[in-house]
Amino acid sequence: MTSPADSSAAPAVPPRACPAHAGGSQSVPMYGPEVEADARGFYERMRREHGPVAPVLLPGDIPAWLVTGHPEILEVVRTPSKYSRDSRRWNAFQQGLVAPDSPLMPMLAWQPLCVFADGGDHQRLRGAVTRSLDRFDRRGVRRYVTRYADQLIDGFCQKGEADLIGQFSEHLPMLVMTQLFGMPDEAGPRLVSALRDLMKGTETALASNAYVVEVLSKLVAARRRTPRQDLPSWLLLDEAELSDEEVVEHLRLILVAANETTVNLIANVLRVVLTDPAFRRNLAGGQLQLPDALEMVLWDDPPLAVIPGRWAVNPTRLGEVDIHEGDLLMLALGAGNVDPRVRPDGNVSVAGNRAHLAFSGGPHECPGADVGRAIAETGIDVLLARLPDLQLAVPEDELRWTSSWLARHLAELPVDFSPVQPKPVPAAPAPVPMPSEYPQQAAVAATLAPESVSAFTGATGAAGNRAPWWRRLLSLLRR
Repeated sequence: MTSPADSSAAPAVPPRACPAHAGGSQSVPMYGPEVEADARGFYERMRREHGPVAPVLLPGDIPAWLVTGHPEILEVVRTPSKYSRDSRRWNAFQQGLVAPDSPLMPMLAWQPLCVFADGGDHQRLRGAVTRSLDRFDRRGVRRYVTRYADQLIDGFCQKGEADLIGQFSEHLPMLVMTQLFGMPDEAGPRLVSALRDLMKGTETALASNAYVVEVLSKLVAARRRTPRQDLPSWLLLDEAELSDEEVVEHLRLILVAANETTVNLIANVLRVVLTDPAFRRNLAGGQLQLPDALEMVLWDDPPLAVIPGRWAVNPTRLGEVDIHEGDLLMLALGAGNVDPRVRPDGNVSVAGNRAHLAFSGGPHECPGADVGRAIAETGIDVLLARLPDLQLAVPEDELRWTSSWLARHLAELPVDFSPVQPKPVPAAPAPVPMPSEYPQQAAVAATLAPESVSAFTGATGAAGNRAPWWRRLLSLLRR
């Protein structure tokens, strides 16, 4: 990870006249008890008191702008010539306001990633990611989701009660992604914990980030020697000729983005199913299809409430606010989705409408949105089919939430249901095929020995009978 201050091309320090800079009396901390207790209420207060662009302070009292207006967010994400993704422009670094050990560093420090690039560099890096993700057979991905959803449900289905966060949604996305990555078995459980810690921005976020990078670096080094039919290999073999460091950083990005957003999406949809009788009735009766239900939740409760960040290329004006060169803008996607200017009546159905901001927009719109949708939709479908009489085990107002400066998470989702028997254990899914339109990669895959895809398929290797990590995890969940 590279500090923005390392760039010799970083812009000069701008004037510190705007209220978003440190010490401005109007700036409001975007952290602490108020935000953790009611992030939505905080964003709405910022909108009422400051309009669609509000001055805030991030952890460490780092100044920034919080953009809550839907039109303003679209303006920012659609005009990279005015609002760059290159954090080396950040004037707070030039002013020495950001400590090297700041919890903001894992998310905001410049890295060789498509999300921190503009123009040709962005096209090169994002192209490699998009092409590699597109090589997965979506039906094959759904087979993985179905398999692991069934495995997780089998861990609690005979008990008649469960926590759908700790026993289902927190594990399903990573089970799928580690298989698509061809990850070593022993990396799984600790990787999940490290990724969640990284996203929370805790004091141990830097250590968690270092662990994730170490695991992925070893994986990439192994794939450089012996490619397989998995995402790391496809990134290494892509025509963009990514370096090992670039591949490692993009794998980390994909893991963080896919896990965090999909865990929250699954949890948020299940919460609505369990607490909104009309929503559940329409879903069960066929008036509302599950894909449309997902879009409704993406409007009202997106997986990430806020995304960092954009940096002003030059002095500009956004809303009614003067933005200085190098200022950081935080985009409040959740607040933008309920902006009264675009949704004057929040009760009007948005089923099937994908104009929300949940996956951002513009050239940096999330390239893995469809994979996330597939994991969430398939996992929820399997769960509701297996346990059709799920009921919330506590009153809705007793549900507990945890919050960070990026998102809020359900701490638990306790449910009751009629006990059912586990499903017979099926054979492992076949590896996702290499598409024929990529002859170079297909030729490489054709030379691989059968055992070279064992980690990808979840099969037991020749080294012994040690169960894959997800089997060990499931055995613990059953206790």
